Amino acid sequence: MSNHSAVTLGSGGPSIQPLGVGTWSWGDSFFWGYGRGTYTDVDIQAAFDVCLDAGVAFFDTAEVYGLGRSEKILGKLVRHSGKNLVVTTKFFPFPWRFTRGSVKRTLRYSLNRLGLASIDLYQVHWPFHPISIEMMMDGMADVVDAGLARAVGVSNYSPDQMRRAHAALLKRGLRLASNQVEYSLLNRGPERSGLLRACAELGITLIAYSPIGMGMLTGKYTPDNPPQGTRSARFSRAYLARIQPLIQTMRAIGEQHGGKTPSQVALNWLIGKGAVPIPGAKNARQAQENAGALGWAMTGDEMAELDRASEGL
Repeated sequence: MSNHSAVTLGSGGPSIQPLGVGTWSWGDSFFWGYGRGTYTDVDIQAAFDVCLDAGVAFFDTAEVYGLGRSEKILGKLVRHSGKNLVVTTKFFPFPWRFTRGSVKRTLRYSLNRLGLASIDLYQVHWPFHPISIEMMMDGMADVVDAGLARAVGVSNYSPDQMRRAHAALLKRGLRLASNQVEYSLLNRGPERSGLLRACAELGITLIAYSPIGMGMLTGKYTPDNPPQGTRSARFSRAYLARIQPLIQTMRAIGEQHGGKTPSQVALNWLIGKGAVPIPGAKNARQAQENAGALGWAMTGDEMAELDRASEGL
């Protein structure tokens, strides 16, 4: 379906479409309302099937998503698909995990929930660990040596923290594959901090989570129609009013490309920046819309127009 060039995860990792799927919502009832009537396992199965049909085969989960339920749901779908998919999960640095050996133990628990013998990428979820970055990377290198993960990455690391992790892994003969951070037209932090530039320099893939700004870039929310639930506190009516000019610019650019939606424009902009966005998909419709970000590209002028429209948001 897509004619986007495949990208390599890190240096020498698996080849993927420049678009993945974040599975935080798969099994999470507290934040996303899983199992409360809004969407079920049937909807998730449909979303998964649409992703595979579109050639999207990169799935990101974490041990803390739905308290392990996301890993179980994803693992079951991957096993039943019979396809060779790229699966990644994350180690949460709880304060009681203060030895490098805890990394391997924790990954074994994740693999047990996933029902897989190994995964393609194992990431440290946050940089707030009770041990040094260097010792943490030793623990991460151990899981590669043990054949439990093909590559290792980090998440939410600053440029300095990422460089330290990269240097520590090099001493073990490994390269840091990825840094997963929040990045979207509403959060340009990775550009301002120099993280995006550092990733390009070191051959590290920037994986962008919340790529459509937790739904704010879909265009469906306005000051008169704010989001409900836990997101309502984060996005005020005043903020929703401020982002409407950006949404209008996204709609106009989308029209120039055969009626692409604001969400598809938001994801395509990230791909144009060299990132791999991982939007969530709770149902087939959302998965189909995400996949529509592939197979086309904005012009340099359109990218620059979005850069200007999103300044200061």
